[in-house]
Amino acid sequence: MSILVLIYILNYVDRNNAGAARSRGLVADLHLTDQQFATLLSILYVGYIIMQIPSNMFLNLTGKPSLYLPACMAVWGMISALTGITTNFTGAVITRFFLGFVEAAFFPGSLFLISKWYKRTEIGFRTAILYCGNIISNAFGALLASGILGGMNNVLGHAAWRWLFYLEGALTVFVAICAIFILPDFPSTTKWLSDDERRLALRRMEEDAGVGDQKETEQGGLTHGLYLAVTDWTVWWFAMAVNAIVVSLSFNAYFPTLSATLGYNPTVSLLLVAPPFVFAVIVTFCLCRHSDYKQERFYHIIGSWIAGIIGFIIAISTMNTAARYVSLFLMAQTYAGLVVMLAWMNNSFPRPPSKRAVCVAIINGFSQLGNVAGSYIWPLSWGPTYRYSYGICIAASGTAIIMAWIFKQHLISLNQKLEREEQEKGIKEKGFRYLL
Repeated sequence: MSILVLIYILNYVDRNNAGAARSRGLVADLHLTDQQFATLLSILYVGYIIMQIPSNMFLNLTGKPSLYLPACMAVWGMISALTGITTNFTGAVITRFFLGFVEAAFFPGSLFLISKWYKRTEIGFRTAILYCGNIISNAFGALLASGILGGMNNVLGHAAWRWLFYLEGALTVFVAICAIFILPDFPSTTKWLSDDERRLALRRMEEDAGVGDQKETEQGGLTHGLYLAVTDWTVWWFAMAVNAIVVSLSFNAYFPTLSATLGYNPTVSLLLVAPPFVFAVIVTFCLCRHSDYKQERFYHIIGSWIAGIIGFIIAISTMNTAARYVSLFLMAQTYAGLVVMLAWMNNSFPRPPSKRAVCVAIINGFSQLGNVAGSYIWPLSWGPTYRYSYGICIAASGTAIIMAWIFKQHLISLNQKLEREEQEKGIKEKGFRYLL
């Protein structure tokens, strides 16, 4: 898990470094307007969305995440570094598009890899560990950016924001090379497992869902899992719910801008980004651990999102420095609810694995439309209060809560159906049930 977390940290550091560089020369040197900068952020998700499904289908087919994921990581690291040599809007847009195109392999691939090794009672906490890489990246990335942007301007004749892309891209390539020797494959394809260890890993997954997680539930050809996922309305419903909450989390890319509204200098503003996300990591670990322990998802999810809504309301209501900084903590912990939601996704679409791989890709890919839309709801003209932006976030969070409740009611009906079928067949032992 540790190598996945490290990769995810760098995944988001490379994705969000444009936000840190926004006020430190990137916009001025590339002569960007507000609209062009928003496009620079959103274009990444176009490539990201396009590659989600084919990438996870390929991963499920090959069964070699130890080679596939690090290879993609090395490529996106090189592309990120190339962003530092761009001189205009067109060049920056091209590199950002292909960055998203290659980065698309990692997160859905990692979720699918986790679901091949861990049971339903374990997957929430493991998803939290992985996603904390995303959250930590906001803190770590801000600290790293503050050091580079504050101390490397005009070194060797290059602006500090260019060094930010060079150094972070080079670090990503180095870690990718190391990951090849550390990442495991699936239980059935990992070479360094003994026969007993492999049988144990496969047996665990079979006991969890009442059926094996390899070929036991597979029917049809390569595209059968794609067909099952695309024709399942609950997949799209779940994807739209995640999409809504991702819109409310769009503040993430603009967090340095929001912390700057507190009135401190650029370096201090970047440093102030870290504590809210450290807090979010702690909340995420606790919430997901408790969710796994109680085997309950819905109330853990909406509790976090309601706290986030309170944060948005505080930010709308006052320009007091202390209150607005507290609101940033409440906003950041909204990620905890999203992580539990992602664990609920793997619990809700368990078999066959080919369908689960596509479900993860569809939901994660479709949800990124929220990042595309969210890139345009934080124009500088709405600052420094950003009341309209926060209002949109409140509406998006409320929509996500309502959709999650409806999804829960659907799962309740499915569990009741499973219980009736067991009673009709005279089965006394309780079988598989969806987590609510």
